[in-house]
Amino acid sequence: MNSRAARLLVLVAIGIAAGVLSGLFGVGGGVIVVPALMAFLHVDQRSASASSLVAIAPAAVVGAITYAVQGEVHWLAALTLAVGSVVGAPIGARMLRAISLRVLPWIFVGFIVVVLVSLFANTPSREGTVHFGLVEALVLLGIGLLSGVLSGLVGVGGGVVIVPGMELALGAGDLLAKGTSLLTMVPTTVSGTVANLRKGAVDLRVGLTVGITAAVCSPAGALLARAVDPQVATWLFAGFLVVVAVIVVRRGLRTARAAATPGPGGLEGAAEDPTGTR
Repeated sequence: MNSRAARLLVLVAIGIAAGVLSGLFGVGGGVIVVPALMAFLHVDQRSASASSLVAIAPAAVVGAITYAVQGEVHWLAALTLAVGSVVGAPIGARMLRAISLRVLPWIFVGFIVVVLVSLFANTPSREGTVHFGLVEALVLLGIGLLSGVLSGLVGVGGGVVIVPGMELALGAGDLLAKGTSLLTMVPTTVSGTVANLRKGAVDLRVGLTVGITAAVCSPAGALLARAVDPQVATWLFAGFLVVVAVIVVRRGLRTARAAATPGPGGLEGAAEDPTGTR
């Protein structure tokens, strides 16, 4: 992709997709941004992950504000989830070194299957609320912990875990779960971006182009989420989870093959940080 105009067009298209998905499903969109940057612009995984965090931050902020204006954010729940996620991420990173690379993606697939079965066994609700108490706080910590572990383990967390977790375990309405999920991502993405900037691992031009576009489109996704019937939203989210699972499996198997290949790009390529694809 040598043309500057064509490159810009690709980045804008990625930003539009990430922004709409972020607002619609309450996810960061990084699971789309990272493979898209790698596939269409041939960016290496480490740079793609770092640039993805830059892109996710403004989309998450704008999306969270959009949901908050509608009264669909639980601030205490978001804080509790963030604490669990911060604790879980290093645990997942340590597990990453202990579990076979070929097994990792299938662990995530098993998780997705459980979530899908649970989603369709549960009647989706728009009016459900979260009454914050000790039990609810512990459940939220557990959901955040699982989100962080999966983030460190297979590079996927955030809304993929938090949204169904809040709906199924706490009976939260779909919009409340999505808005709270987006708010939870803000401190994580900002702190991750600061750390990556210090390491010089971020392509700011790429990250900001995708991020600004995503931020502009995120409210449209949030408004679309409100317009879509909860049952239809469940089917759409289920389809999104299947796409995410396919991406994780393909990336995981490719990493495993690279790790088994001696020489440059082998173990070093497999050791790259998989996080940042929330």
